[in-house]
Amino acid sequence: MIPDIIKDAEHKMVGAVDHAREEFAAIRTGRAHPAMFNKLLVDYYGAPTPLQQLATFQVPEARTVLITPFDRGAMAGIEKAIRDSDLGVNPANDGNLIRLVLPQLTEERRREYIKVARHKAEEARVAVRNIRRHGIESVHKLVKDKDVGEDDARGAEKQFDTLTKKHVDQIDELLKSKETELMEV
Repeated sequence: MIPDIIKDAEHKMVGAVDHAREEFAAIRTGRAHPAMFNKLLVDYYGAPTPLQQLATFQVPEARTVLITPFDRGAMAGIEKAIRDSDLGVNPANDGNLIRLVLPQLTEERRREYIKVARHKAEEARVAVRNIRRHGIESVHKLVKDKDVGEDDARGAEKQFDTLTKKHVDQIDELLKSKETELMEV
């Protein structure tokens, strides 16, 4: 019973770290990368559709992105989604593809992105700690129902603490690398 609870908690913690990694990838840095568009939804014939499903991305230069839609009818919707996003870019449409030139990030904007990254990291840490708390509560319920002993519960708590530290450290490492990436000029 306890190993199943620990395994489930670890699986959820890994998910929280992966979610943080995805959130960090969506934060714009000085370089262009396709992950910046992960959260963009395009109104495609009345249905909100992820941009990745509608086009291919090329990054020929550090601050240039070329988006080639599979369906030319989606170009207007893609342009609108990019314009309305928080990326701060104006798409240029040449009929076949959409060109985005990302402006150089100012020091102030970099600091704002670092604040966003720190907030997302804290959300991920809280998620990991909540998973730990729920796992420990499940173990204490087993003790209360006399399904497991107190010693087993203490051992499980130590395992939860170890798992929590491991995953929080991974989140901190992701944050550190994102901050370094953001401060590169």
